[in-house]
Amino acid sequence: MSKQRIINHFNESAELKIQVAAELAQPIEQAIELMFTALSNGNRILACGNGGSAAFCQHFSALLVGRFERERLPLPAMALSTDSSILTAVGNDYGFGDIFAKQVQAFGQAGDVLLAISTSGASANVIAAVEAALERDMRVVALTGASGGNIPRLLTDADVLIGVPYERTARIQEIHLLIVNCLCDGIDVALFGGDSE
Repeated sequence: MSKQRIINHFNESAELKIQVAAELAQPIEQAIELMFTALSNGNRILACGNGGSAAFCQHFSALLVGRFERERLPLPAMALSTDSSILTAVGNDYGFGDIFAKQVQAFGQAGDVLLAISTSGASANVIAAVEAALERDMRVVALTGASGGNIPRLLTDADVLIGVPYERTARIQEIHLLIVNCLCDGIDVALFGGDSE
């Protein structure tokens, strides 16, 4: 790989972040408010996604249970991609499409929030989790790319869609990671005060 190709990756990523910042700021702000309200009311946040999106769910949950950039009490968040026994049991007995929905049905309560991450918006198991969450009167924050796939049509006015308007998976994922960090920062500021710039 040439040095210029590497530089091009950096430039494309940086340019996209700047281009979409203003467009995504409002839905990110709405998602923070939704999550803040849930946590303030004693509810929790469940997170699901596949592959790189699963890693972002684990990152998000780790930052809430542990810490982001300040010392504070742990916050109730759970990545649904981490329990290998549940994933393999449900996948074996019911199918891969149910691995998240079954956990939403088991752990989700009215007032909780589901963070659903899918770059394509077409992941069947994430869609099933969104449907299960809505059936349980949970709210949904969906992170997608481009068109958002099938997820946008499922959401209600009380839910939040944060769709990165781009087609390339690597760039969408880079923005998703930035969004996750923005969510954690916003939750910290909303719950515990501090700089709100």
